[in-house]
Amino acid sequence: MIRYEKLTEKYLDTFIQIRIKQLREEGATEDIDLVPALQDYYNRHMSDGTFVSWLALEGDKIVGTSGMSFVEKPPYFGCPSGRLGLLSSMFTDPEYRRMGIAKELLSRVVEEARAYGCGAVQITASDMGVLLYTAFGFKKNGNFMQYKL
Repeated sequence: MIRYEKLTEKYLDTFIQIRIKQLREEGATEDIDLVPALQDYYNRHMSDGTFVSWLALEGDKIVGTSGMSFVEKPPYFGCPSGRLGLLSSMFTDPEYRRMGIAKELLSRVVEEARAYGCGAVQITASDMGVLLYTAFGFKKNGNFMQYKL
C-alpha cells in the first residue's frame, strides 16, 4: 500500500541519496561530493518554506520523490505574480513505475505551488518525464538556455 507524506528531516538523508541516484540516471557525470550542498540547501529551504517535497512510501521505503522550489522574479505577462515553482526531484523507483505514483506526486507539488501563489511551474524534463508532464498540461519552451558559471 502506497502512502504519501511530506518530506521531513526523518527521510532527508535517504531523499538526498535518491536525488544523487536520479542525477546519475539522467546522465550527470560530475564527480564531486554533492551531499553537503544538498543538505545545506534542503535544510535552509525546508525551514523557510521555499522548498517542499512529497514522498511516496511503501512501509518506510521511499519509492517516489518530488520537489518544488519557490522563487520570485520580476512579474511578466506569463506570470503576473512573479512567483514561480521550480519542479525537481521527480523520481520513481523502477519497480514502482507505471502505477500512477509520479502523477500523484506531481499533483501534490503543483498544488503546493498554487497555494504558495505561484503563477507558473517550470521544469527541465528528462526524456522519460516528458510524457508525464505533457499529459499533465506542461508546454515545451524551446528557448530555455543556461550559462554555467
